[in-house]
Amino acid sequence: MVYDRVVRNGEVVMPDGVKRMDIGIRHGVIAEIAERLEGAQGATVLDAEGLLVMPGMIDAHVHFNEPGMGHWEGFETGSAALAAGGCTAYLDMPLNGNPPTVTPEALRLKASLAANRSRVDYGFWGGLVPGNLEQLQPLSDAGVPAFKAFISNPGGEGEGRFREVDDWTLYEGMKRIASFGGLLALHAENDGITAALAAAAGTAGRNGARDYAAARPIVAELEAVNKSLLFAELTGCRLHFVHISSAAAVERIAGAKKKGLDVTAETCPHYLLLTENDMERLGPVAKCAPPLRSADEQAALWAAVEEGLIDLIASDHSPCPTALKTEASSFFDAWGGISGAQNSLELMLSEGVIRRGLSPVAIAELTARNPADRFGLGERKGRIAPGYDADLALVDMRQPYTLQEEQLLYRHKQSPYTDMTIGCKVAATLCRGHIVYRAGSEPEAREHGRPMWAIR
Repeated sequence: MVYDRVVRNGEVVMPDGVKRMDIGIRHGVIAEIAERLEGAQGATVLDAEGLLVMPGMIDAHVHFNEPGMGHWEGFETGSAALAAGGCTAYLDMPLNGNPPTVTPEALRLKASLAANRSRVDYGFWGGLVPGNLEQLQPLSDAGVPAFKAFISNPGGEGEGRFREVDDWTLYEGMKRIASFGGLLALHAENDGITAALAAAAGTAGRNGARDYAAARPIVAELEAVNKSLLFAELTGCRLHFVHISSAAAVERIAGAKKKGLDVTAETCPHYLLLTENDMERLGPVAKCAPPLRSADEQAALWAAVEEGLIDLIASDHSPCPTALKTEASSFFDAWGGISGAQNSLELMLSEGVIRRGLSPVAIAELTARNPADRFGLGERKGRIAPGYDADLALVDMRQPYTLQEEQLLYRHKQSPYTDMTIGCKVAATLCRGHIVYRAGSEPEAREHGRPMWAIR
């Protein structure tokens, strides 16, 4: 067989284990995998000796803020950071763009801005907000694979901002999304609880990191998860819970699965790598919602990962201009979002495989296979197997490094992982067979990404 490229001698993470193999790529697709591929004359050879070859991460939760807010991040810088971290595809959230992606017209505007500017493949979430129930079916027809809703106030200002759902909008939205087989993702925190506790903290002059954490307790997450699961049971709507921060919430979701509900749970590297102690030590750069939890809660969340109760890992990359973190009058007033997309896969391999002894196959399932399956890409992405897109992350598991600010490719070079020593390093990333990142040199393709769903 004739190949365009052969990746040789890598330790390839396949669905059934890690094996030393060659990968033959033709027209951007994996054509053959064998211990030794012969007849590769004319093919470009990439030597992966000593490297772990992972399926490229699919980050299903990023905020690149276009249109209108590209000065916060944008497709060019955000996708370049993802490529540097071994990510080959992403789903961009419907906020904080202006306008948010809650109509087909806004979707088409966002798609036009991503065209020829993204380093890796991409797709876009639609939004469920008060007043757009009639837009859900048209958004699905126009090409969004899933919808996002907030049960708590997502923040932001202006008439056109993305708003949280009231109970009626959530219930009716679930009915409509279920009617066409769609998927709804939820930011699950009870707004009544968090708003009342935040107001009480402000009145009492409690405005630090631990005060913020106390104002967004686990019970707020649990209540929102329980209500949503009830609505899903009544409507038949498929659900996905984003950035779950507590093992108790994971257990509720796992229980719903056992009852037959079509529901999945996502968590993020920052809940598995950082705690509320780090939030206090680092300041607003580590602020997120739900907040970072205690070391005990983190240990319980890792136990849930190891038991297979977490379905996927996503970054929830939520950047902002540095001043919104550093110049806020209090921790409560600082922008709540963590910039972490560039290091998600490295962090999961470093902490999960090197430190905790998990199999690379398990990490590949969390970062690639399960996201692909959940969002309808399982027949062409998420696995290293013949017939699948040649989306590969080549990782040197013997190259620890200390992350420095200048290594970050974000528009605003801030991250809670700066100065952290990570136990491995992405050496190269291939998106459909093209090198979109190579450590120490220019990639073959700078604007190579394509939409994973046709935008109509």
